[in-house]
Amino acid sequence: MKRLTTRAAWVVALVALPAAPLVILVRSSGGDVFALDIPVVFGILAVVALATTIIVSSRVRALTKGLGIEQILRVHRYAGLAVLGLVLAHVAAVVLRNPAKGLAYLDLVHASPTMRSGTIAALAFVLLAVTSVMRRRLRLPYGFWRVVHVALAATALAGSAIHIVLLDNLVHSDRMGVWFAAVTASLVAVLVVRWAVRPLRSGFRVQRVRRESGDVSTLVLAPTGDGPLSRRRPLTFAPGQFAWLRLRRWGLFSDHPFTIASAMRADGTVEFTVRHVGDYTHKLGRLSPAARVYLDGPHGAFSVDNTHATGLVLLAGGVGITPMISMLRALADRGDRRPHRLLVSGRAPEDLLFIDELRELQERLHLTVVPTLTRPHPAWRGPTGRIDAQMLTAVLPGPFRRNQLDYFLCGSPPFVDGMVSTLDEIGIPRQRMHTEQFELA
Repeated sequence: MKRLTTRAAWVVALVALPAAPLVILVRSSGGDVFALDIPVVFGILAVVALATTIIVSSRVRALTKGLGIEQILRVHRYAGLAVLGLVLAHVAAVVLRNPAKGLAYLDLVHASPTMRSGTIAALAFVLLAVTSVMRRRLRLPYGFWRVVHVALAATALAGSAIHIVLLDNLVHSDRMGVWFAAVTASLVAVLVVRWAVRPLRSGFRVQRVRRESGDVSTLVLAPTGDGPLSRRRPLTFAPGQFAWLRLRRWGLFSDHPFTIASAMRADGTVEFTVRHVGDYTHKLGRLSPAARVYLDGPHGAFSVDNTHATGLVLLAGGVGITPMISMLRALADRGDRRPHRLLVSGRAPEDLLFIDELRELQERLHLTVVPTLTRPHPAWRGPTGRIDAQMLTAVLPGPFRRNQLDYFLCGSPPFVDGMVSTLDEIGIPRQRMHTEQFELA
């Protein structure tokens, strides 16, 4: 219920953001919608869409917990496309109003400061959209693209703000001035918390690094309380949530999201299980005890705490088991007695993580575990192949009861897509499926 209330509040806020200035403009025109200044309407809506993209991408915890990271990324993408469309519509409307000056607006040398700032903002918007939509086709490395993305967004925001102020026909309107001030204050507050406050209170130290397999290890972290705004207290999170992890306090572009693998503990330690597949994750595996790291979290809505099903079905591919083990550890600590099923897929036996602990959890929980391999060695005696409808049907109850269960899916995008199709095949309602992908662009 609390999550639904939070979700509803954010939806209302995101709807009110564009509705308020439109109401102000209509009232200012005496209620005559046809008297509205079309370029101004497009311009204001573009600013609203830009503010939305910034707010939803700034890791507001109540927002990530209420909507979930997948919904947030979807809103971010759609709002970004809306920004581009509205900016182009604004430019077209301005040019159509005075066609003789069409190309003059692109003259950054001789144009007025008002037009120059607007043109720079519009060009930044276009580049922002192109580099985002075509990042993979352009083969832009994620780290480089992220720096460019933030730089272009900052340029677009600054250019838009200067353009609006220099136009001098909106900010001095009493109602519109209050709206602009409120939006500006909200953006500043969100950005200050995101980029300045959190790094000052997010310190942890590496207690140990535990090897799980040849290319997977678990980082055990403890809060240090040594940041200027830190306190030595446990990180409060729901099982299944994630956090961004940085190796430097001010590593603004070097943090990566990882699911929290542990349950809440009295000593405040928190664990992240990581597969070493790149330079950054290899650095994590080589961290020494007492090394400092920094967390921004928790985030996300992928958690058993957000459901009230009669049981859970956890479907994991490889290292996608990390949120599942967090959930199972938490459920065991709580003495949960509902029937749960875990189906985990790997290529080779070393890809099946936490097998020994899962046997122990089966003694503490009403838990069925089905590990399967897609490339088994001759000595393997368990199930083989991918998780499919037949394998699921063998461990699930009948059609009526299985629709009362909640299904959590985690793994690579192809794995998750395949599991969604498989669950569709056996008639599981979409509202019973829970996923959380980290496709950030």
